[in-house]
Amino acid sequence: MRNRQLWQKLAAETLATALGEDQRTDPVLSRTGGPAGNARLTAWTGLFLLVVFVAELVTLLDVSGLISWHLALGVLLVPPALLKTASTGWRILRYYTGHPSYRTAGPPPVVLRLLGPLVVLSTLGLLGTGIALVLVGATASRETLFTVVGQRVDVLTFHQGAFIVWAVATGLHVLARTIPAWRIVSAGSVPGPRKRSAAFVVTLALAVGCVGWVLVQPGGWTDQPSFHPDDDAIVISAPSL
Repeated sequence: MRNRQLWQKLAAETLATALGEDQRTDPVLSRTGGPAGNARLTAWTGLFLLVVFVAELVTLLDVSGLISWHLALGVLLVPPALLKTASTGWRILRYYTGHPSYRTAGPPPVVLRLLGPLVVLSTLGLLGTGIALVLVGATASRETLFTVVGQRVDVLTFHQGAFIVWAVATGLHVLARTIPAWRIVSAGSVPGPRKRSAAFVVTLALAVGCVGWVLVQPGGWTDQPSFHPDDDAIVISAPSL
């Protein structure tokens, strides 16, 4: 009975956060914005990642025909994913090392705290195995590394496995975080917008550089007539952070 009540409380707490009914009050500090500034950067980066991840999922409808787009969008996600991991990690570090403003803001609901590491690890695993596929090439990625219960395992298998874990964990994370993130970016101004914008712009520049890198890699992945990088320019504008 007690366990049931605990789970009901945790579920209600998570639902309230997901719907924006129960939102943390982040203290605002000068210069960087403190927890409020950190939340703004994390929210902007998360929403950007959401848009690109949706586009990446669309390429799965015809992954062979859209393989170049799939690879380009995949590597485009790497720098923003690292930025979001860094901003979230900074908040966690400041909270658990006892910084007053972050302690005042408090932690997220327990369910989201438990889900967070899985989201981070599965995202890094998905993107990391994707980069590994680019490096080893189309042919080598299908070469058997070992077998498990009679099933062959190759680099592509790791990527597909990471995707399954990521889809479940991140799907739940998106449901819980999209509305709060939108409310954060729609709120009033917070000190430190230039520093956050600079971090975001540098991240996007690195992301576009990653796209250029993957398009010139050998290995047989990008030899598809459906993608012409010279004809389609990638234009990204930085939001006001």
